[in-house]
Amino acid sequence: MREFKRKSRVLLIDDNADHLRGVKELITLESSYDVVGATTSANMGINLAKKYRPDLILMDINMPEKDGLQAIQEIEKLDLGIRVIALSGYDDADLIFRAMKIGAKGYVLKTMASAQLIYAMDEVAAGKIYLPTALTSRFFEYFQNSFKEENAKLSEENLLSYLTAREEEVLDLLTQGNNYKGIAGKLFISETTVKTHVNNIFQKLQVNDRTQAVLYALNNGFATKHKIAV
Repeated sequence: MREFKRKSRVLLIDDNADHLRGVKELITLESSYDVVGATTSANMGINLAKKYRPDLILMDINMPEKDGLQAIQEIEKLDLGIRVIALSGYDDADLIFRAMKIGAKGYVLKTMASAQLIYAMDEVAAGKIYLPTALTSRFFEYFQNSFKEENAKLSEENLLSYLTAREEEVLDLLTQGNNYKGIAGKLFISETTVKTHVNNIFQKLQVNDRTQAVLYALNNGFATKHKIAV
């Protein structure tokens, strides 16, 4: 007996009624997807997602009562395994980044050709991520710049907060002038363990040697915090 394969179901959410009808007609006539619902309301779309549990959702980003980004977040929280494709008339890199960051599996421009929309749906339905070729380089450039900014902010933070209690004890003894053997004796651990802790301290404080670690500690209030006599 030939096994019946269920059609992948798609839900459409777009506040532009004309565009919504056009996309629904396109999918119905030119694809094998089953449109289980279509609405101009983000809130209604979330309710339909709970009711029908579609495989895909085409989500307009610019919605009046609740924007598409908020709706995507709420759909993701439902944890129903629904894969969302963001629809937008804007090729803004920040918008693409935000949509993908909160869970969208694809980003499609409303001006794209119909064949591209169906292809995007096929890719996402197959478990892949879809971005139009024209937007890919812009997205990754924005992503890399955002990553650099986050690293810059991290370097401005007091990295001492990332140390464990034991690493703070080791750093405390380092600032007092103890060598590895002395630290091992005072903490009742092996010199090898001391070296491991020191290496971890170097990595977390982003320094290369003991002198830099001690200077970082002293310059960032560690001596005062631990009442070290210096």
